[in-house]
Amino acid sequence: MTKTKTLSRTNLSPVCLMGLMLIATLLLTACGNERRADRIAFDGQYFRTDAKKLDKRRLDFEVTVRPVSASLNGALEAGLHEGIRYCIGNFGSSDIRWANGPESENGQVPISNDRLVLQGTCTGL
Repeated sequence: MTKTKTLSRTNLSPVCLMGLMLIATLLLTACGNERRADRIAFDGQYFRTDAKKLDKRRLDFEVTVRPVSASLNGALEAGLHEGIRYCIGNFGSSDIRWANGPESENGQVPISNDRLVLQGTCTGL
């Protein structure tokens, strides 16, 4: 008769467990640095941007950019960039018809609580 041993956590040495935890931690931190390295500065500043669909139509979207107080020109550029990313990611085209866009007439753009809000529709489909 042969006896078989199963490996359990209690059989692993504490050094081995610490090594596994160290490797897992290093892998997780390496993933986080890649995202940070991919960030783009606009007018020398970094902005937090978010694009989301409006209502049920994915063609219509809204982009929020913050903090506008860092640079209005940079926030407008970041909003334009995020809008283009949204349209390319969802429809494969960078054509946008802006309702409240980065090149609005009179230079009036909606800013509230240090956030810039742009709205547009993906076109060129």
